[in-house]
Amino acid sequence: MRNSYFFSDVHLGIGTKEDDHRKERSLVEFLDLVRSDGERLFIVGDLFDYWFEYASVVPKGYVRLFSKFAELSDAGIAVTYLAGNHDFWVKSYFRDELGMQIERDPVERMLNGKKFYLHHGDGLLKKDTGYRLLKRVLRNRTNIALFSLVHPDLASRIARWSSNQSRQYTAKRQYEGDDMADFAAAKLREGYDFVVMGHNHIPCKRNIGSGVYVNLGDWINDRNYAVFDGISLELKTWASP
Repeated sequence: MRNSYFFSDVHLGIGTKEDDHRKERSLVEFLDLVRSDGERLFIVGDLFDYWFEYASVVPKGYVRLFSKFAELSDAGIAVTYLAGNHDFWVKSYFRDELGMQIERDPVERMLNGKKFYLHHGDGLLKKDTGYRLLKRVLRNRTNIALFSLVHPDLASRIARWSSNQSRQYTAKRQYEGDDMADFAAAKLREGYDFVVMGHNHIPCKRNIGSGVYVNLGDWINDRNYAVFDGISLELKTWASP
């Protein structure tokens, strides 16, 4: 079988335009690798630091990246985009224009006889009840409809401010006892072979019982990704050629 690839937490939109362009170019180069020997690609949340779609308007930029996603889809490579806590307002653009499958809830897949569970990783801290409440508010359909009435330029400024506050809040949280690993271990006990998450930007691979937990890290600093060859899941770091 051909490979399945996983990455998360690119957070396009933070930093300078030059930084963003370098990150986009590096990601496009990585997608060329996916094009060469992959059959599936999973984006496990927070591709963007902020994304909001209107009925006829989407944020500008990232033409090279979007073209590459469309190229992968046209080549028969299945691209699944699992929304994270920064880009959960994705709607139909990626599906209708780029051929990607959009998921807002955790994803379960059977790959070469192995059972995968994919979760962005947000909302898993046992003591983080405040975030879980905020998550329900932000994903409420009525609130989304009201926000869509705001002019895109103003909405973008508001959302970017909110995204920055969310990032600072998350950075201050303590991952006491590694709640995410505990969650992964529970899923592995349920019978999954692999649990893949992101969110905390800390890459790791752990063998837990007979299963494996991988956290994908990020593309802000390390440009991590994982690849499944049909037997094993390996965590790697992308180095631009």
